[in-house]
Amino acid sequence: MRTEFRCAACGGLLAAGLEALPNVPPRHVFDGEPVDGRRQAAPTVPRGHYAVDPEPHGPPFVPAEDQDGFPPAYPGGPCISGPDGEVLVSAGVRGTFVLHPLDAPALLPHPTPPGSPIGCCGAPGDGPPDRACPCGAVVGSEISDCYTPYELHLLPGAVLLGAR
Repeated sequence: MRTEFRCAACGGLLAAGLEALPNVPPRHVFDGEPVDGRRQAAPTVPRGHYAVDPEPHGPPFVPAEDQDGFPPAYPGGPCISGPDGEVLVSAGVRGTFVLHPLDAPALLPHPTPPGSPIGCCGAPGDGPPDRACPCGAVVGSEISDCYTPYELHLLPGAVLLGAR
């Protein structure tokens, strides 16, 4: 059975014909090879598929329990330090839908608040949600910087799932 994702605010189609994966595949890291002229890792999820991520995603970021190690702030992501040097991890939304970013072509960049993190080659994934439906409703976040996974996270409360 194929799944479609619609905007919860307006009902607009965001992605269609996707097949569920049993879990999120292992995340890739940037291998130095440009993809379509951009430096980025290979996509986490293949085109035409999606997976539900049980791990927290995005802000807020809180001090990690283990301050002696260097855990990534989110799965596959970088280590992030707080203003006092403490290691931070995501305490954000769980259950996001992870897609290949090109499987949701209708999404538009959403302006991020001043001071939000911006990567050198793409979106680092540690700021507020940055992808919106054409109606203007914020529906998710893209992660696409050179030191991060390459994936799109749709927020569970911002999208509706349907079968096709």
